[in-house]
Amino acid sequence: MAVLKGVAVLTFLLLNVLFLIWLERKVAGRIQRRPGPMHHGPQGIFQTLFDALKLVIKEDIIPSQADKWVFITAPLVMIAPALMIWVVMPFGPDLIARDLNVGLLYVSAVSSFSILALIMAGWSSNNKWSTLGAMRSAAQMISYEIPLGLALVAVGMLAGTLSLKGIVEAQQERTWFLLLQPLGFLVFIVAATAEINRAPFNLPEAESELVAGFNTEYSGFRWGVFFVAEYANLLFMAGMAATLFLGGWSGPAFLPPFLWWLLKTYLFVFLIMWVGWTLPRIRVDQLMELGWKFLIPVGLANIALTGVFVILT
Repeated sequence: MAVLKGVAVLTFLLLNVLFLIWLERKVAGRIQRRPGPMHHGPQGIFQTLFDALKLVIKEDIIPSQADKWVFITAPLVMIAPALMIWVVMPFGPDLIARDLNVGLLYVSAVSSFSILALIMAGWSSNNKWSTLGAMRSAAQMISYEIPLGLALVAVGMLAGTLSLKGIVEAQQERTWFLLLQPLGFLVFIVAATAEINRAPFNLPEAESELVAGFNTEYSGFRWGVFFVAEYANLLFMAGMAATLFLGGWSGPAFLPPFLWWLLKTYLFVFLIMWVGWTLPRIRVDQLMELGWKFLIPVGLANIALTGVFVILT
């Protein structure tokens, strides 16, 4: 049963990654008045499949001066937590691989591994731009894990549990936490966008000055692994937002619980894409000031307010 659950989650994830790549091209094309993929299948739906095929058959190049084994291992370290993190995601009342009573802590712990993967990729490439991109990534992701964790703490206090399934059930008994945690939601969605390196916080790649940053020296399938991990993390953070603040799978009975979760998740996916293709990339100093001087104080204030609310109610 555990193997079947793993295969089901992996299949769901890979199919959604393919769809998300196509969707982002369409969203970007609509916002920036470009047609996007049009010619490979209806509305270009086969474009992503052909891109994936190209990456699989493309030559795999490893720089001669690179630290070979670290260079090869980095994509694996990147994709592993992107898959492991789905273990605790509740797709429905009985659609969850493992309902851990420390689900929020598990999410925080596993998501931190991607920092190590980016540093490994940048340092092992023997490329100063890759190394600089990795250092940027480490600074950004470590900084924004703090406000992200503060937002999770407030939700756990309100629900009285760290289980994601329990958090959804708590919202069924009361109301969506988006209404009770507006500050927490603001901190979460901004910090999550920065944590997964999405625009306008995509400084680790910064192709205009770093030539794609940490993954500059990667090609073919290994580069594709980083790409898949990015979209897997995008989908997970959108699913977390839906679970923590919009009641997860809960909704009227005319749709099954899984479809309610999926609709809410894609609502946040579209929101992140919309913001990313509308706003310009911010500077490094602006990024750090936003995290340390705004999001962390707001997150701490939100925890204090949540504590008062929990005591009074």
